Order: sequence, then structure tokens, then C-alpha cells
Amino acid sequence: MRGSRAPKNEERMSQAKNRKADVFRGDYDFSGAVRGKHHAAYTAGSNVVVLDPDVAKAFPNATSVNRALRMLLDVAKKQRSKRSA
Repeated sequence: MRGSRAPKNEERMSQAKNRKADVFRGDYDFSGAVRGKHHAAYTAGSNVVVLDPDVAKAFPNATSVNRALRMLLDVAKKQRSKRSA
């Protein structure tokens, strides 16, 4: 049925979706909403790093990643102190 048109009395899906959405619009009151209200606090408290797949296999969770990075920092500090001594 390529290229056939729906009869005039049939409703298209997009029209049906829009009518259903209108039913719920009165239930929500965003008049006092503030856009981005918690954005600064969220970004200050989070630091997202995306790992390459091969690295992610070695570290199953955030705890293991943090542990490995802390050990690396300790090694780097010891190396610096050896050079400066």
C-alpha cells in the first residue's frame, strides 16, 4: 500500500500522541522552576573520566581505579624525593 493516504477521518499517530500529552500538561506546575538550579553543585561534586575499553577491563569499579591511581601517585612521589635528595 505504498503511497496510499489515510482516509480523512483517520488520525495520524503524531496527532494522537499530541492529544494524549495535552491531557497531562495541567498536572505539572513549573512556574517556580529555575533552570540549572543544581548545575554548579553537581559539576563541582563530580569528575567523570571515560576509560578506554581495555583499561576498563582491568578496573571493574571506581574503587579499584582510585586505589591504582593512589599507588601510582605514591610511586611518583617517592621517585621525586629520590631525585631531589
